[in-house]
Amino acid sequence: MAAEKGPWSSEKDSETRVNTGSSPETSGLSYQDAGVDIEAGNELVRQIAPLAKSTSRPGADAGLGGFGGFFDLKAAGYQDPVLVAANDGVGTKLLVANAVGRHDTVGIDLVAMCVNDLVVQGAEPLFFLDYFATGKLSVDAATDVVKGIADGCLMAGCALIGGETAEMPGLYQPGEYDLAGFSVGAVERGHALTGDQVQAGDVILGLASSGLHSNGFSLVRQVVEISGLDYASPAPWDDSQSLGEALLTPTRIYVKSCLDLVKAGKVHAFAHITGGGLLENIPRVLPDGLTAHIDGKSWTIPNQFGWLALRGGIENQELARTFNLGIGMIAVVSAEDEEAATKILEDAGETVFRIGDIRPTSGDEPATIVSGIVL
Repeated sequence: MAAEKGPWSSEKDSETRVNTGSSPETSGLSYQDAGVDIEAGNELVRQIAPLAKSTSRPGADAGLGGFGGFFDLKAAGYQDPVLVAANDGVGTKLLVANAVGRHDTVGIDLVAMCVNDLVVQGAEPLFFLDYFATGKLSVDAATDVVKGIADGCLMAGCALIGGETAEMPGLYQPGEYDLAGFSVGAVERGHALTGDQVQAGDVILGLASSGLHSNGFSLVRQVVEISGLDYASPAPWDDSQSLGEALLTPTRIYVKSCLDLVKAGKVHAFAHITGGGLLENIPRVLPDGLTAHIDGKSWTIPNQFGWLALRGGIENQELARTFNLGIGMIAVVSAEDEEAATKILEDAGETVFRIGDIRPTSGDEPATIVSGIVL
């Protein structure tokens, strides 16, 4: 096992003590002396168990402490499901969380990055597992992280059924941690969204993001450094909160609104706008011979992207392939379904823009063309 503690069960390694005649200096070593605090792990399990239980849903009871989590597809209402799996992390946004000392939102990011990838296939996220790795376990910080994960699972309607807490001194510096998430969803056979229904004349609807989400933070942190600001400074685009708090705004979870559109039969494809931005994510759901034309003037790009571009001297093309520019998810729908699809999404709480359309590819033009970006 790569990690040094079991999956939320914090099992202590069984030990057999043998009298080898070694000196007192070497005979009394313990796991804690090596930097791994088993009791801290046990305390973490006690604190996060109610958080996991709060995410229980049909098919899962979200109990912790075993060697694996169970999920009953039949109890969840599926007849002939295909499973869809996704995993992701939060990236260097974690360094901002550490600098600010706030850890209760990055768990939402972790869930969002996984479940938003599932729903674009038309799949309902069913359950989630996390991996939390650190050099020295802080029970308080880890509990805050898992609280965020539970919050994200509740937003997505999936159960938190397990995870791994790994305390690995020497691999991470004290105070540092890393996160990875794993989610599994299901869609009835023959109902998965693959992009094969997309055709010329379709309309592209953009769903507003909550901000930067969880991509591009290596570049963001460089811009903050050269700007001369620190994370306690007022956010240049919103002086009602600090720069750190603004940057930690969690990724929006689009699961329930997108599933409403799937159930209504009003969508041909979704694309989750993550790393690569609009330029590189939309082509992933386009059949050959089609190009997505995006009008950058069709929505108001949030001010934080303009600030990043100005302070970092970032060109529009680089901006569009690094950040979401205020659009966190796109839905491709038929022209005749545009009004109905927009209403379904807005009724589910989304802010929706008509940002473009699908056209036959002309010559050697790229699969996505973004024009008229206004910062």
